[in-house]
Amino acid sequence: MRHLIDILDLSVHEISDLVRTACEMAMQPSSFADLCRGVQMATLFFEPSTRTRLSFESAMLSLGGQVLGFQDAASSSSSKGESVADTVRVVSGYVDLIVMRHFKEGAPRVASGISLVPVINAGDGGHHHPTQTLTDILTIHREKGRLAGLTVGLCGDLQFGRTVHSLISALSRYENNRFVLISPGELRIPGYIIDHLNQSCIPYHETDNLQEVMPDLDILYMTRVQRERFFNEADYIRLKDTFVLDRSKLANAKKDLSILHPLPRVNEISRNVDDDPRACYFRQAVNGKYIRMALILMLLAAARNDT
Repeated sequence: MRHLIDILDLSVHEISDLVRTACEMAMQPSSFADLCRGVQMATLFFEPSTRTRLSFESAMLSLGGQVLGFQDAASSSSSKGESVADTVRVVSGYVDLIVMRHFKEGAPRVASGISLVPVINAGDGGHHHPTQTLTDILTIHREKGRLAGLTVGLCGDLQFGRTVHSLISALSRYENNRFVLISPGELRIPGYIIDHLNQSCIPYHETDNLQEVMPDLDILYMTRVQRERFFNEADYIRLKDTFVLDRSKLANAKKDLSILHPLPRVNEISRNVDDDPRACYFRQAVNGKYIRMALILMLLAAARNDT
């Protein structure tokens, strides 16, 4: 059974196929409207979500399929003490595909070992968020026309930001990419990612000064400081406004800079940036629907071939 738990579960060739299909869907969505008629997808969200859950649901409905599930742990049997394994074992007997978000790292991988149908990881704690990464890759491809030879700045919460971790893993496989890691010292990128960059001889630079590196960037990927990942409220309050991108800070940026954000934002991007043509984050959110449509079709096709 084919699942998507980590972005590295997909080859570069498969990612290219997904991007190509998603671009076709964005241009001619009606051509794909009936491809999942009779198919049911479960959305098991043990942690709050807006864009990821709704984009998956919109993706399946746009393909002609149906959706069932829950949107927080309190409305599931986990509130009664049921294990993730038991929930997945039961639900996988009802549907053709499961999309799962969980606050605990590794929970979707456990689910994939039990499920009777494909499982898609829609985010597990501070670990992975592979479909957001696919969304980011599609956005970069559509905005820049390439996925190689880029200087990518990642700014904000790099310690707990699962979208950052997955994006570095994905873009590391394309030639001549360079990473600029912009964060306060307390929210630096985890050591295992630095080890990966060093072992793979991928150039990177760590800094706490966004303005200093702004002229070098082709991509600026902003992230929020995530209140839900902090054990200490005082630490969150102290760090939450470390980086705020406003129009003045873009004065020395490239004219073709692409500004991405996985959303939701709090105040790390000022509203006065929204009308700048370099702001891609709302286009990025729309891209999420199309790449998830492409992924759903890929995994269902793989499941049919396995039976």
